[in-house]
Amino acid sequence: MGETHAVITPGWTGWQPLALSPTPNAAVLAEIIDGGQAFRWERQGDLWTGQWDGHIASLRRGERGQLEWGAPSAATGPALLRYLDGNGDPQALADSLPWRSDAHLARCLAAFPGLRILRQPFGETLLGFLCSATKQIVQIKQMMALLARRHGAGVTGNRNRLPTWDEIAAIPEAELRGCLLGFRARYIHQTAQHLAAHPGWLEETEILPYAEAKARLVTLPGVGEKVADCVLLFGAGRLEAFPVDVWILKTMAARYGLDGWKPAQVAQFGRAHFGPLAGLAQQYLFAWERAEARRD
Repeated sequence: MGETHAVITPGWTGWQPLALSPTPNAAVLAEIIDGGQAFRWERQGDLWTGQWDGHIASLRRGERGQLEWGAPSAATGPALLRYLDGNGDPQALADSLPWRSDAHLARCLAAFPGLRILRQPFGETLLGFLCSATKQIVQIKQMMALLARRHGAGVTGNRNRLPTWDEIAAIPEAELRGCLLGFRARYIHQTAQHLAAHPGWLEETEILPYAEAKARLVTLPGVGEKVADCVLLFGAGRLEAFPVDVWILKTMAARYGLDGWKPAQVAQFGRAHFGPLAGLAQQYLFAWERAEARRD
């Protein structure tokens, strides 16, 4: 039930080098843009095409392994760089993590060199993670694709952007359920009504300190601690956020002896153990654990 058209072939701008350092290898690039941070990227062979905030861009690795991008507009270049590199030098950030005293973390860093946290539009990130409850990545991508196709305005390349929260507020809950949202339709509908009644709420929340922003987010329908942390980490650059899902519960039990700990306890441990960049550490742990599961 995903979008039925083929991945667009870039050419409007031609292929341009992307000044992203270090250049992620193919596995790390896939983990960054299709590993659970974002849900609007499609792959066709070695070509990735994604959408965010009205932008469309394609990525590929050139003959020498460098990253290249193409888009309908040259103005997409700076936006893409910020989207992929919104938190600064990933090598310096990773080096600031406590890998010297944490052998497992060191192993995760070595396995995914240059892994980075995306800086996505805050409102789109909230929508994506409201779709995420009890669902796998492929299912979340299907929901987002249907929301865009049925309720978002058309953009270049015979595609549709996601509907804005104001647009969602005008959509009956029954129509939202037609996008495979299930019980999540109620949460999205109610959140849209709240945001419509409180203009500027998202913008105010995005710039608040982590604890205050999280306290506001968890007042929204369907937003628990994990969803709030995901929204703040991937949509607001709050690297101190430490989302705890089933993969993190598994890795923290197996690698750190936290078997039987509740998610809130694991999150508190993660922030204390990994420090102000706990969210980056979480992403390395998450990527490594999922890769191990695929190898089994």
